[in-house]
Amino acid sequence: MHGTLARHASDPARSRGRRHMEAAAPTRNAFQRDRDRIVHSTAFRRLVYKTQVFLNHEGDLFRTRLTHSLEVAQLGRSIARSLQLNEDLVEAIALAHDLGHTPFGHAGQDALHECMAQHGGFEHNLQSLRVVDTLEERYPGFDGLNLTFETREGILKHCSRANAEKLEAADPGGVGRRFIDRTQPGLEAQLCNLADEIAYNAHDIDDGVRSGLITLEQLEEVALFDNFRREALADHPQLQGRRVLYETIRRMLSAQVYDVIDTLRSALADAAPANADEVRRMPALVGFSPAMAGQSTQLKQFLFRNLYRHPQVTQMTQQAQQVVRDLFAAYQADPAQMQSGFAVRADQARAVADYIAGMTDRFAAREHERLTGRRLLDMPAP
Repeated sequence: MHGTLARHASDPARSRGRRHMEAAAPTRNAFQRDRDRIVHSTAFRRLVYKTQVFLNHEGDLFRTRLTHSLEVAQLGRSIARSLQLNEDLVEAIALAHDLGHTPFGHAGQDALHECMAQHGGFEHNLQSLRVVDTLEERYPGFDGLNLTFETREGILKHCSRANAEKLEAADPGGVGRRFIDRTQPGLEAQLCNLADEIAYNAHDIDDGVRSGLITLEQLEEVALFDNFRREALADHPQLQGRRVLYETIRRMLSAQVYDVIDTLRSALADAAPANADEVRRMPALVGFSPAMAGQSTQLKQFLFRNLYRHPQVTQMTQQAQQVVRDLFAAYQADPAQMQSGFAVRADQARAVADYIAGMTDRFAAREHERLTGRRLLDMPAP
């Protein structure tokens, strides 16, 4: 791959390295090694039982955090390949970007942030970094996975100023610095950020229709979807049922991917960065064209109104948040109820947050029933 990388791509041979020195792998570059460590991590396996929108037990075919991460990686690699960016780095970032997500999706994250309000709050992107830097326990010489700077930079998609300053104090010039300087990450990280948005918009349509909470008729008000639905039916007049949905989403995804490629290619021609570090000092280069950005925003607003705030989803959200609040209170009152490594930590509130954030949906539901005697979520046995 080295010979085909664009000059502004991230080159593993020029990586800023790892926090702990390690000899190079004989058959893999630094970013391939990161990807492999992520795939073999405990946190990655847990993603299969963590909510995207619908709780894991609500249907076998709904997306989970794991399948979402795989879709982000696929989209990201397709775009990276067309632009001669580093596919291995894109894949590593995409597979790791949700490692710190709580059980029950954004509902769990919001509840845990509320519980941690007096203890520094909770940010799932920062938690993903904590997972790969500290919480994974796989190697004899260090905590975490000891990933490269470039992968860690991409994982930390968002970060509050306060937490960025804490990161900077602990690791001057590290991954927290750009949130203080208001600079950008590398192109691969920027690309994963947008691939994440493209993926969840598309698969939330699919899952929403599958669940019956939104209909194809409702989606006619969304230009980005309906234009391609009409196009698909014009090309295939006999198309019916789920094939209409799948063909529309396929065309919608392709159009967004091509739009990103064309828009970024034009931005790079204008900006002409000489290398990856110059990219970091420039305004963000990866994005949609203005027309596609407007259509994407309309789709997100539709999903927010009709899916994420649907009464059925809201009811489950409220129950899931109560589970997280009750677990936090129970573990704060009696840390011995947690696994031993968390129970003995001095930073008790953060230990509780780490423990809860690492749970799968069903483990959290079972723990809640064990500790409270109440069943708020009817999750299956393992």
